[in-house]
Amino acid sequence: MAKFLTELLGCTLPRKGASPMFESKSHSRVGLKSSTKQKTTIFSTLASEKSLSDCKKESMPQTPPFSAMFDSSGYNRNLYQSAEDSCGGLYYHDNNLLSGSLEALIQHLVPNVDYYPDRTYIFTFLLSSRLFMHPYELMAKVCHLCVEHQRLSDPDSDKNQMRKIAPKILQLLTEWTETFPYDFRDERMMRNLKDLAHRIASGEEQTYRKNVQQMMQCLIRKLAALSQYEEVLAKISSTSTDRLTVLKTKPQSIQRDIITVCNDPYTLAQQLTHIELERLNYIGPEEFVQAFVQKGPLDNDKSCYSERKKTRNLEAYVEWFNRLSYLVATEICMPVKKKHRARMIEYFIDVARECFNIGNFNSLMAIISGMNMSPVSRLKKTWAKVKTAKFDILEHQMDPSSNFYNYRTALRGAAQRSLTAHSSREKIVIPFFSLLIKDIYFLNEGCANRLPNGHVNFEKFWELAKQVSEFMTWKQVECPFERDRKILQYLITVPVFSEDALYLASYESEGPENHIEKDRWKSLRSSLLGRV
Repeated sequence: MAKFLTELLGCTLPRKGASPMFESKSHSRVGLKSSTKQKTTIFSTLASEKSLSDCKKESMPQTPPFSAMFDSSGYNRNLYQSAEDSCGGLYYHDNNLLSGSLEALIQHLVPNVDYYPDRTYIFTFLLSSRLFMHPYELMAKVCHLCVEHQRLSDPDSDKNQMRKIAPKILQLLTEWTETFPYDFRDERMMRNLKDLAHRIASGEEQTYRKNVQQMMQCLIRKLAALSQYEEVLAKISSTSTDRLTVLKTKPQSIQRDIITVCNDPYTLAQQLTHIELERLNYIGPEEFVQAFVQKGPLDNDKSCYSERKKTRNLEAYVEWFNRLSYLVATEICMPVKKKHRARMIEYFIDVARECFNIGNFNSLMAIISGMNMSPVSRLKKTWAKVKTAKFDILEHQMDPSSNFYNYRTALRGAAQRSLTAHSSREKIVIPFFSLLIKDIYFLNEGCANRLPNGHVNFEKFWELAKQVSEFMTWKQVECPFERDRKILQYLITVPVFSEDALYLASYESEGPENHIEKDRWKSLRSSLLGRV
């Protein structure tokens, strides 16, 4: 993980002749899913997901919509007054929660007869609390408070009070399982959830039992879909081969390239968007925080799922960026004829331009990165045949100067378009992912988690939640384009050149220009081709 972060945070858009953005050896606002239709995945057919939020919740407390969650600077207690506020432990300024002791914040999460926590608070605390304690520890405390304060363990407790509090507790559990389902891969989390859900369902109200069952079924489907997705990713990774190895066993004359598979750059941009949105969809919001959690003694607990697994989907998405960059460079360096290489460059320029129009900034940046890799940028005779005006415009839009000012302006425009969208296509916003992680990293590093008095710095976590929640909205957009399995299969599985193979192909296309390049060429021919 440390190496992954070092590579990621050190990246900027490479100029022509620079190293690739990532070194690869192989290679807002929160909303809950409300779609009940079956969603076909690129990698496999998964069970349809039906959210508990789709079901009728007449007895459930209604919380504010996520679209308005972070419009203010923080949670305003005038909207949701809590009895615990007057007991100390929480500090407000202008009615906005700024800090509090960890215990007070945990109590603030648990509903009672007269109080249900604001949805913004639930998301923010569940997201940030893992910086201080394991999710299973928080779940244990929440269960204890629910049982202790609401007397769920007492069969003689007032039934009228139970009717008031049970749906609120169930709603809190529902929001947790829907927004942070990956927390429940831990058996201790699932055990506490089942215990509290059983207490709620054991009452006389049939509605509670039905809603508990639906919540558990929805969670199990999400976790099963995640496991299947991760298994397919692992299979793809284990079967990947280097393009040069393939060329040695199969003549280049019968090799396919991207243009023979998809000669329309607009269609390719749409298929790239399919892959981006699917991979984004599997990234849990907690992965942004867990990527920066310092490993402590508690992490040695073998019964807790591994640290690698906590950010697996986030890292898989970064690896996809790397793969796409290397795929672009491979497709450009592979053709023998100069005119074919020039045509391939112009093809990817058109693909990148359409990605920009769609709002797919991650694929756009991966394509630019691939074209700026040294083995590609050194092909001067090839570039001389390319009309680069459109490429220059795209590079300007993604220029890293002034902290990516041009890109951030374009991103804000795409985000605004998404908010007022009249079609599903206009809703698409796929950010340049490594820059998003970088922003979150520096926010986390730039502010202390605790204040000098020991309070949790909740003002920091409001800002963290704002950034992550906007991503949560973007990742749930359904891709409106028709799927082409042949193109998708090619993009995901076709072998790509390693960096050394790219340099070799580049030197074979346009010979070395100096002694350093000549020496490297000879070395590569010897090591990769067995020639002197």
